[in-house]
Formats: sequence, structure tokens, C-alpha cells
Amino acid sequence: MIFHPASPRNISIERAKLIIEQMAPFVTPVGVFVDASTSQIKETANAIGLGVVQLSGRETPDDVAAIAPLLRVIKAIRVVRGALASALQPWRGVPNLVGLLMEPGTTNEPGGTGVANDWDEVIAAQQAGAFEGLPPLIAAGGLKPENVGDVVRRLWPVAVDVSSGVESERGVKSQEKIAAFIQNVRDADMK
Repeated sequence: MIFHPASPRNISIERAKLIIEQMAPFVTPVGVFVDASTSQIKETANAIGLGVVQLSGRETPDDVAAIAPLLRVIKAIRVVRGALASALQPWRGVPNLVGLLMEPGTTNEPGGTGVANDWDEVIAAQQAGAFEGLPPLIAAGGLKPENVGDVVRRLWPVAVDVSSGVESERGVKSQEKIAAFIQNVRDADMK
């Protein structure tokens, strides 16, 4: 659930509560924030019962630690050719960090742009051991039903993140694209 006013996918706390009420058991809702204050993140999480947030802005390890132990955090990291290993380094040892989401470094917009990621750079960082001692990798960036299977087979991420790749128009999800995306992830995971 996006809590970033500049996003066409931004939702209200009231809408988020309705979504959470309809969720199946064992599904973990995640609130996405971009450069929000620590107090705003905590207040929103408390109001709707979030236990996990994704931070997709310029947040620092100290910002992430400031919301511990209340919340577990997925931190978006921009993939920039030749700079990924150094971008990962500061995130070692952050106690409430549970995932690192790889976002394309070719855009200044936070997520949901449909811009493809530099998967070769991510793979090179994996092979060089840059992810050792860090939380699991989450693939994001330009994923859609047609390419997600290849990304899963190449990276073996713990999860994939999609938004624009399953939309019929910006901000409107397509049930058919979502179903195809999920099926292609499952098929790739079985191989």
C-alpha cells in the first residue's frame, strides 16, 4: 500500500484499513513510504496495524534503526552500474532490516516507473559476494508477466515486486496480468 502523496497509487489510511480487513490470513501488508518522517511512518503503521514497511527514498540506516523494534523494514536500493556493492555496504548490521529491494538507478522516480533494472549488475554483485551478510534480495524494476520468469531464474530473489507491469493503465491493476505474472513466477520457481 503506497503512502506517498506524489504517487498515482497513493491511498488513504481509511482505504488501507479496508484492504487489510479483506486480506487473507498469513498475508503480510506492507506500507510503502518515500522520504517520510519517522513519526509519520510510525503513526501510519500504528493506525492500520502494519508490521512491515518499505522505504523507497533516501532513508539512511539510522532512519531505519529509528523505527525499530516497532517495524521491520524493506529498503529500496538503486542499482547503478559500478556502484551497487558500495551502496549495499552501509546496510550491514541494521537489526530490523528484512529485505533489500533492487530498484533501477536510471530514474529519479521512486518505484512504479516500469523502467527495467540492470540485472547484469545485480548478478555481478551477487557473484562478487556483495550481498553476503545482508537481508534477502527482492527484485523490482520493469517486471511484467513476459520477463519475470527469466529474472527469477537468473537471480533467485526471495520475492519480486511489481506495480506498473501488471497495470492496464497507470494506477489500475489488470487481473489478467496479475494472474499471468504469478503463474510465470511459480513456473520459474519450479525449475
